Amino acid sequence: MPSIKDVATLAGVAVGTVSRVINNSGAVKPDTRRKVEEAIQELNYIPNEVARNFKIGKSKMVALLLPSIWHPFFSELAYYIEDELDREGFKLMLCNSGGKPEKELYYLDMLQQNKVAGIVGITYNDIENSVSNDIPIISIDRHFNKNITCVTSDNYEGGRLALRELVKAGAKKPAFMGSVTSVFSETMNRREGFIQEAKALGIDYAVYEKSDPVEDDDAYFDEFLDKHHDVDGVFAITDMFAAKYIERAGKMGIRVPEDVKVIGYDGIQDHPYFHPILSTIRQPVEEMARMTIRLLYKKIEGESLHRDVYRLPVVFRAGETT
Repeated sequence: MPSIKDVATLAGVAVGTVSRVINNSGAVKPDTRRKVEEAIQELNYIPNEVARNFKIGKSKMVALLLPSIWHPFFSELAYYIEDELDREGFKLMLCNSGGKPEKELYYLDMLQQNKVAGIVGITYNDIENSVSNDIPIISIDRHFNKNITCVTSDNYEGGRLALRELVKAGAKKPAFMGSVTSVFSETMNRREGFIQEAKALGIDYAVYEKSDPVEDDDAYFDEFLDKHHDVDGVFAITDMFAAKYIERAGKMGIRVPEDVKVIGYDGIQDHPYFHPILSTIRQPVEEMARMTIRLLYKKIEGESLHRDVYRLPVVFRAGETT
């Protein structure tokens, strides 16, 4: 890969002259500029984006901090975020933390040193004291802290909607199945909506939760099936939880939806490859992603945002599990 020194040598100028041409800073004679540009084209030289950021104090790079790129919801989210950034000539830097707080802190420190234009983040961990407002940040679904704008779906209404749909499908004893994050998360409102709607309708219900992340899936679902063998409806905090429950229940001879109705949350299992196709509360993933980037642009330009939390509506999408 050619370097800036190679460009300078080919053009017959100093490295500093090439740098001024690339960054469009300082006086450069038209003839000299032409030689540098021809050398750049001939060598197919691509400037180092990070180095340029330090020189000109402006970046077109936005970092996306995710707990897992393997999760279909996060993958879909990343796709639309990158697409929205591309429309304005911004680039995406993907930071996959694996849900590890030490890795999130490493990325945040690196991003602040490298002067990215902004950060979009999702975290399950208590890293509030390490998050700086020096760089514009928007969180999705889960909060860094309450001073950082968050874009999310209407999790509370999603929980209420799931309870109503389970009852409509014939469930008499529905249960909420989920996990609890170490810091406040908008996803916790899914449980609250489920509980409040059950109370309002006078429905007997159960709640089963463990600390996030769940380290032993088999133990988690075995304990649920043992403690709540009498439930006939399940609202899982995510589609992945719902899918794992259906698989585990099937091995024990529990039929879905004949014996238990199941509803997930996210809307990721909508492909015919998934059997059965899951009934789910669908998040508006594309709209969430694009709104997040539009709000981030405003922060980058120094504008104040009107709200701390932007909640987008959800819908129930019927599948084969209710």
